Amino acid sequence: MSDEIYKCNCNMNRRHFLSKTSLGLGAAALASLINPMMLFSRKPDPFSGALDAPHVIPKAKRIIFLFQSGGPSQLDLFDYKPKLSEMEGKDLPDSIMGMQRLTGMTANQSGFPMAGSRFKFKRHGKSGAWVSDLLPYTADIADELCFLKTVYTSEINHDPAITFIQTGTNQAGLPSMGSWISYGLGSENDNLPAFTVLISRGSGRPFDQPLYSRLWGSGILPSLHQGVQFRAGSEPVLNLKNPDGVKQMTRRNMLAALKDLNQLHLGEYGDPEITTRISQYEMAYRMQTSVPETMDVSDEPESTYELYGEDARTPGTYAANCLLARRLAERDVRFIQLYHMGWDQHDGIPNQLPLQCKDVDQASAALVKDLKQRGLLEDTLVIWGGEFGRTAYCQGALTKQTYGRDHHPRCFSIWMAGGGVKQGITYGETDEFGYNVVKDPVHVHDLQATILHLMGVNHERLTYRAQGRRFRLTDVHGEVVHNIIA
Repeated sequence: MSDEIYKCNCNMNRRHFLSKTSLGLGAAALASLINPMMLFSRKPDPFSGALDAPHVIPKAKRIIFLFQSGGPSQLDLFDYKPKLSEMEGKDLPDSIMGMQRLTGMTANQSGFPMAGSRFKFKRHGKSGAWVSDLLPYTADIADELCFLKTVYTSEINHDPAITFIQTGTNQAGLPSMGSWISYGLGSENDNLPAFTVLISRGSGRPFDQPLYSRLWGSGILPSLHQGVQFRAGSEPVLNLKNPDGVKQMTRRNMLAALKDLNQLHLGEYGDPEITTRISQYEMAYRMQTSVPETMDVSDEPESTYELYGEDARTPGTYAANCLLARRLAERDVRFIQLYHMGWDQHDGIPNQLPLQCKDVDQASAALVKDLKQRGLLEDTLVIWGGEFGRTAYCQGALTKQTYGRDHHPRCFSIWMAGGGVKQGITYGETDEFGYNVVKDPVHVHDLQATILHLMGVNHERLTYRAQGRRFRLTDVHGEVVHNIIA
């Protein structure tokens, strides 16, 4: 736990609370009936967060991170650069490329021919945001979105770049963003984890780079805060069901006895992980009922599938996972992480990218619309984006029929919606080649600091002491991007 807990200036004692509420003692009585443990106690159990209160007034209660693993091509989706088409086939000027670090896949190319997008761009909505024709559903909600065109990272290869945007460092072993939020703010649902993970495989490049469970791991934090993966199929969470022949009361009695033994062990050794173990067992018991109910979409009306698309009927698809994300948001899960693989288009963009976009376009837009119509978007932060962008120059041979793009860390695009960000704006500007940032750069640590701020957390003050030093999600970096906050 953090060695310094900061309290919000807006903390109230009971007298202040009772004098300010319009119902006075009646409200207190009602609160005690609804949840007596929470009336005068901030931390009824280990699932409460490390922070006594938010550092700032939060604008979002929960996050849905639609992570597009592999690096979507911003130049073919959001960052319209007609200059590349005008100079098609000519080498990217040395003055633009500079001393850019290149991957081993293009470092030894004899040239770096610029490749214009083969897809058409149009302005959409009152905001006039540029979106390519690959994403018509996303274009339709342009006025709900905040486009960040100038996100950049220090990492150029997949593993360290994904690790960096998820955990704030390029090295494995530190907590993911979802774990930090679970640790700081705790859970709002006693029957579901604060941090859940859903994974889908894309059509653009079906056998793309794998994902590792450490990406949603708790690292140095207590294991209570690791992400829980929900899988497609009959067993959404592994080992959650009782074995054949074991009745629910038998399992309840076993857990009670196990808790007594663990309490003895805790008294003897004082290991905080024992407390975590007790809490995890109890959570697993409650999840035996809550998870099947959450995953059961049989009660969803036909209008839901018209909104999300037919793929939403197939468990494990991106669309089905977006629908589940909405159901988890309704149940106040703090951090809902979707991973969709297949965005690594080193070649074959004209064939691969339309398939990949078709996977996600309708469902991503549907999620935003669905949250809005249910009154959830204003306090749910939705994030869409990958670990880096793609190069303005072609990897390999450039022809009229096809082209590919290498990894590009200097600038890439993401969008955000709801949760306190401004609607219908485009923030940041890249050069005419889409290669360098020329206005309003947003480092990954700035993005992380802003996300925490929207959840009411000062990124510099949410720390955890381990190995002789204090750790935090943003390390020693990060500035909140206040200009995108509503």
